[in-house]
Amino acid sequence: MERLGFTDYEEFYERSITDPGWFWEQAEKELGISWYRRYERAYDPARGIEWPIWYRGGLLNASYNAIEKWSATAEYRQQPALFWEGEDRQKRSMSFQELTEETERIAAGLKKLGVKRGDVVMIYMPVLAETVIALMAIAKLGAIFSPIFSGYGYEAVATRLQAAEAVAVITADGYFRKGQEIAMKQELDQALALCPTVQHVVVVERLKTAVSWKEGRDVKWTALLHSPPLKKTETMNSDDPLMILYTSGTSGKPKGTVHTHSGFPLKAAFDAGICMDVNKKDRMFWYTDFGWMMGPFLMFGALLNGAAIVLYEGAPDYPAPDRLWQLATEYKVTHFGLSPTLVRALMKYGEQWTQRHELSELKVLASTGEPWNDKPWEWLFTHVGKSRLPIINYSGGTEIAGGILGNILIRPIEPSTFNAALPGMAAAVYSAEGKEVIEEAGELILTKPWVGMTNGFWNEPERYIETYWSRWPSVWVHGDTAVRSASGYWRISGRSDDTFTIAGKRIGPNEFETALVSHSAVHEAGAISIPDPIKGEAAICFVVLHGDVSANESLKQELKTHLARTLGKAFIPQAIHFIPDLPKTKNGKVMRRILKATYAGEEVGNQTALENPEIVNEIKALRPK
Repeated sequence: MERLGFTDYEEFYERSITDPGWFWEQAEKELGISWYRRYERAYDPARGIEWPIWYRGGLLNASYNAIEKWSATAEYRQQPALFWEGEDRQKRSMSFQELTEETERIAAGLKKLGVKRGDVVMIYMPVLAETVIALMAIAKLGAIFSPIFSGYGYEAVATRLQAAEAVAVITADGYFRKGQEIAMKQELDQALALCPTVQHVVVVERLKTAVSWKEGRDVKWTALLHSPPLKKTETMNSDDPLMILYTSGTSGKPKGTVHTHSGFPLKAAFDAGICMDVNKKDRMFWYTDFGWMMGPFLMFGALLNGAAIVLYEGAPDYPAPDRLWQLATEYKVTHFGLSPTLVRALMKYGEQWTQRHELSELKVLASTGEPWNDKPWEWLFTHVGKSRLPIINYSGGTEIAGGILGNILIRPIEPSTFNAALPGMAAAVYSAEGKEVIEEAGELILTKPWVGMTNGFWNEPERYIETYWSRWPSVWVHGDTAVRSASGYWRISGRSDDTFTIAGKRIGPNEFETALVSHSAVHEAGAISIPDPIKGEAAICFVVLHGDVSANESLKQELKTHLARTLGKAFIPQAIHFIPDLPKTKNGKVMRRILKATYAGEEVGNQTALENPEIVNEIKALRPK
């Protein structure tokens, strides 16, 4: 801001959204992006707000900017680029030079298999160093990578392979999760029976177990590593596709968001480097999977800024509840990202586990994935951050390539909120009538394009327009319900289609959950709505109690009274159910869709992302007779 002549954030922010060409040109200069040929124009709106062209005429490659440019300099080539630890405590570290050299060999091996510019290669991998190398090698060739969640079953894998028309898949024989060996190759083989476009499968032997093998199609990763290094990096147009990142598909067919060489990497690097203060030689860790947006975000956000990434394969509390704190200490993590659900899961073990580790290198805590409740936010701030570290609350999405809202480090931060719309993100809250509102819940929208926005959906341009641009002219409707306060702080209460309308009053499930978690007996809570003949909708709440609390009818009444006092009598739920856990992904995100569908007796859909599938039957048993 100061370098550009600003001292006031509002003035800076206003310029960033009224003149996006100027702003994103300044952003790429600040990030030090390397171009084979400099662009003619940073922002070209000729195709309309829905289809902007960024850095028109520019030539670059995301892989070069992430690793090769650093390994080409004497100062940085030996700097750490990657640290990896397996659940079984296997370890690996790589400098920028080592990461570049291994990428060159894998790229050469893939090229020999016939992978070329414009081909789609699916990545069905656990969190390994090889996952990063694979993504970088594919980008180096000018091919398109499409990472999918490592916990998906064969049906979910097949759906995405078919949609992307992938010519190759890179996978592993399996990985470790809570001490168990999880097979991947056999799951993939079932999917491939439905996907005739796949010609090659590259297998990383993580577990070194026997797997089925199809001659002529399957090849070992180590065989590719023996290839002579490929030095040439493909020169890509700024808007050439880099990645197809599928949404989770929680409602309907998954959407294949298309991200370009100058889109996702720059937005991720800007949000990490400028908004989260990730600098050269820092170390960034985010507990995630490469099939979710935060995996590629971690990779590009850190590496483009000259920082190292820290990767962990396994469960966050195995073999002990301090596994993540141990990792953060051992690898001198400076930026630590996790989800609110994961914080709640670790809270139950007590703060003594955090006190075993100094965490002295930490500068920033960050979170994304879902709304916060105040109690776990304050636990993280007090016991992990030692009441000295900022928590960067961060919300955007797969289609955004990063954040819409965040906590910038030049403003005060309040619990569970966002203190700003991020630079370049023209965010507002609209009422049902399409009018901007303050201090009132409404739709989170964007009125200007930004670097990183999906360049449509893969082979589905009409669906992209229908999904985001069809409600109001030239307005991106993100699908979240938000409130902006008069003082400039924001809250997100959940997805718009999750919002309840009870007796004519709109309320998000997160408001029920936050109110319940504020009670001393409650560890976690989930809320859904069901049809009600009088109120239109009624709330049903699911409560996970602290381990030393007994479930009984008296406590249910106490919780209803607590909700009446905090939310109002109109919002007393129709029922409160005590359950041992909420349905969650392996990434620690609550799957409210499964909670609602199971309780309502509807088709639950794909459950392979669930960490605790046994909870589905417990929820079924609670259905009204």
